[in-house]
Amino acid sequence: MRISERFVLGALFAVLAGTTTVLAGVPYPHEHESRGIDLGSMRVLESTRPLTVTVALKLQHPAQMQALLNRLYTPGSPAFHRFLTPQEFRARFAPDPATVAAMTRHFESFGLGVRTVNGTLLKVSGPPANIERAFQVRLHVFEVPAHGRTEAYHYHAPVSAPRLSPSVAANVQAMFGFDSRPRFRPLHNHLPAQLIPRAEHLGGSRAVNTPDPPGFWTVTDTAQYYGVTPLYNQGITGAGETLGIVTLAAFTPSDAFTYWSSLGLNVNPNRITVVNVDGGPGAPSDASGSIETTLDVEQSGGLAPGANIIVYQAPNTDQGFVDAFAQAVGDNNADSVSVSWGEWEAFAAQVSVNDPVSGQAADELQAFNDVFLQAAIQGQSLFAAAGDSGAYDANAFFPVPQFSKVLSVDDPADEPFITAAGGTTLPGQQIYGLPGGGTYTINIPHERVWGWDYLTGLCRKLGFDPVSCGIFPGGGGGGVSVYFRKPFYQFDLDGVRRSQPHQSLIDYTQTPPQTLITLPANFAGRNVPDISLNADPETGYVIFYTSDQTGFGVASYYGGTSFVAPQLNGITALIDQDVGARVGLLNFGLYTLVRFPSLAYEGREAPLRDIRNGDNWFYRGREGYDPASGVGVPDVANLAHAYKNFFEFEQ
Repeated sequence: MRISERFVLGALFAVLAGTTTVLAGVPYPHEHESRGIDLGSMRVLESTRPLTVTVALKLQHPAQMQALLNRLYTPGSPAFHRFLTPQEFRARFAPDPATVAAMTRHFESFGLGVRTVNGTLLKVSGPPANIERAFQVRLHVFEVPAHGRTEAYHYHAPVSAPRLSPSVAANVQAMFGFDSRPRFRPLHNHLPAQLIPRAEHLGGSRAVNTPDPPGFWTVTDTAQYYGVTPLYNQGITGAGETLGIVTLAAFTPSDAFTYWSSLGLNVNPNRITVVNVDGGPGAPSDASGSIETTLDVEQSGGLAPGANIIVYQAPNTDQGFVDAFAQAVGDNNADSVSVSWGEWEAFAAQVSVNDPVSGQAADELQAFNDVFLQAAIQGQSLFAAAGDSGAYDANAFFPVPQFSKVLSVDDPADEPFITAAGGTTLPGQQIYGLPGGGTYTINIPHERVWGWDYLTGLCRKLGFDPVSCGIFPGGGGGGVSVYFRKPFYQFDLDGVRRSQPHQSLIDYTQTPPQTLITLPANFAGRNVPDISLNADPETGYVIFYTSDQTGFGVASYYGGTSFVAPQLNGITALIDQDVGARVGLLNFGLYTLVRFPSLAYEGREAPLRDIRNGDNWFYRGREGYDPASGVGVPDVANLAHAYKNFFEFEQ
């Protein structure tokens, strides 16, 4: 029986989830969330509570690192794919021992404990009063009141900017841990109720030849449609490979095993290892985003059923996020790593609201960049969801019409040493019911860029504009970073764009309206995404998930680029096994291929399919690269073949 039929019949529902003694994770941020109430000084209210700050130190020899990276990814180079171990990386590029010793003595002089992580991070711990003195900061405790089904929670945050003495500040890239409020959002999406197609869609005209119709897809459908199945037929399942998931919410592992079992996948019952970073994110809960972690594991592990999985789960804070990546990279046990959480890149830059490119604009971004660069030099493939707000990532947090539309992109997908995962919509008919009877049919002849503007006519029939209908700015994230410059693999490539003029975030709730941020025009920035797969909830997926509110169930019509990042994670495990080695950062190979269109897109063995239709509310699909679908979508078996042959891997 097909998964769609099982769901429609309602056969897979179980008892409510049991209680747990572990506190549930805190809610991830929403645009309408209540502001925290200042309860007062942390040193008074929580004087005995230990506090830990992560201090990211600057790496050495950045020019040498970049030169090494170029050699590692240049076919024919003697260094091609001779990746470093973490020990070798630290020996060549980590801060020198004298610097680390001096920093340690400095913080110990304030009565703080110090330990080194991965050679590049200092974990500085002690009572709040000692932390305040060492970092010249004042910390307060805040409470977010209970709302809906969400319980109240506390966090701490600075009420003055942290500072270091000049004697040590020059060695520091960034500091994390002063603000424990949840920062990041999961990048999955679900259909507004009025936009779920009628049942006729299940038996109507379909342009995809897969076991399940769009909206009810599983990894089996993904594998068939994107050319993964030929690898399975060769015995390639990801055996011997390890997938890493970086996430900010806990999950229920049995959900993933139930999902894989329902599809007849033969998996190792001990394949999942959970690593709690910084104490972990708390117990699974809907509010904290546990469904995101669940789908990440189901999708990546389903496409690579022979691979092992390490889930690095951390609190939803800037500190938790960087520490989780640092551990995944420092351990070097995962061959490929994906993440489906993010935020508008301006938040990550920690900038003045008046000018996003002035002063110390990108300390936090640079700290993440250092970790991702190390991963690329170690041959780890990293993937990040590009976002589900089309070309207007900021408007996921600042909704229209209260705020102006701003062309913007998501972090960490904007980072140059990570592969940004974009989204498409599958072809076929979508049939909707109308009030009072009748139907409305949308026909999509070819796979296109995911942008929900194609639903505008339906919304008009239902009496809604795009905002009230819930379709704006829904779409695959894509555009131009205004913080990271264009990486060399995107140089001189048709379709790569510069940032647009007149992009200001304006708050219309104030009188007169207030300009919060003006982004630079004509900036030659990193373009995202790099590559795409089906992400539109209208043509999306089922999730097996245990809710802390309603128990276990199977939900359909889920989507978002959060599906694409773990799918690429699993796909890369297959490619690694087929090639017999880590392929590392995919961007180098993808952009090399797209420079030869006849090799990339033409013939029965083409590794890529161009996406030339549709848009993400601004950027359009076009021939070759575009900041809407990237280089297009993969034919996975052919892509593996291209890596083995075109890039001349040693066998």
